[in-house]
Amino acid sequence: MSKKSWIVILAILIIPVVAFWGMTFNKDTSVIAEAVTGKPQILKFSSSMCLECKEVEKAFKQILPKYDDKIVYTEIMVDSRNDMKNNLIKKYNVQLVPTVIMLNSDGTQSVRIEGAKSAEEFEECIKGLR
Repeated sequence: MSKKSWIVILAILIIPVVAFWGMTFNKDTSVIAEAVTGKPQILKFSSSMCLECKEVEKAFKQILPKYDDKIVYTEIMVDSRNDMKNNLIKKYNVQLVPTVIMLNSDGTQSVRIEGAKSAEEFEECIKGLR
């Protein structure tokens, strides 16, 4: 086999792996708020390909400025390959996106919402957090 043939074979094997890694690599630098105590938390599990997730994001952009200093909000992209995020997915048994988990300041789960809701419905849940 010639050198050119080996290069072609390696390119055929390596290019798909590199392309897959490039498409699934998430440059998300958000800090997981798991360790934060003393404030209620909202964990939003979503995906970049999910249309309902985008609706939920719009609702939270309306609501969260009112609660900026009172609540810790974290978005967790389930399509990233991050061990800490995968552990949270397992811990909260997230089966579909969007899933919103609201935790009281003591870390107990108060509300679990699967699917999109209106901004008003989310705000009512937030008001119930302690």
